Amino acid sequence: MLFGEIAYGPIHSRRLGTSLGMEIMPLEHKLCTFNCVYCECGWNEKVEHPQLPTREAVREALENKLKALRRDGVELDVITFSGNGEPTLHPDFKGIIEDTCDLRDTYCPKAKVSVLSNSTQLGRKEVVEALRLCDNRILKLDAATDAMMRRIDMPVSETLNVKQLTEWLKLFEGDFILQTCFLRGEHNGQRIDNTSSEELAAWYKAVDVLRPKQIMIYVIDRKTPEEHLEKIPREEMEAIAAPLIAKGFDVSISA
Repeated sequence: MLFGEIAYGPIHSRRLGTSLGMEIMPLEHKLCTFNCVYCECGWNEKVEHPQLPTREAVREALENKLKALRRDGVELDVITFSGNGEPTLHPDFKGIIEDTCDLRDTYCPKAKVSVLSNSTQLGRKEVVEALRLCDNRILKLDAATDAMMRRIDMPVSETLNVKQLTEWLKLFEGDFILQTCFLRGEHNGQRIDNTSSEELAAWYKAVDVLRPKQIMIYVIDRKTPEEHLEKIPREEMEAIAAPLIAKGFDVSISA
């Protein structure tokens, strides 16, 4: 499922409310540093010269949409960057976020600016600076062991590891929302399960180190590129969240 407009919706988000989606990756195909087995946008495509919308095109599309929504009396909870891949890959990401904050303040000052990111670009100073401008930095950590992270997220980089991701996440000193998808299944003959006692122990340890202000845990909800995946039951998700809630963490469950 690809998003074919720069500004689309608004839609009702399970986690964020009334959300205006922003797409700054190519409109025709997915472009991402991960190739997650559960991604609703499907598998990555090899495109030699991907066409990204310009900063100017993004600003124009957003302003036109916000004007129309205000004219129609539609109130937004959030402006959300996600879509057809990893938004922080855009070379003008920081400028786009600056423009978005400016337009938000003009047309819908109560709305929050949110970015859903897989955390892989946090080694770039300008990406971190841009994310600090946002109200919600929603940053992914699907597994806290290298083997399971690679099975679930299938990073393009052969050297990316969990230690590197957690060190980058520490840059925000807990001022971010940690997002984790829990699932079980199989891909290419390898078992996928980040709900096992071993995987959960590693993930709980990472949470204790990172101390995020909020934790979003969720399950697969749409068609996935890998068909042999299992949706985790609500009761099990509540059991996963319980030890963290007991410690005082703010945990939301979408199941």
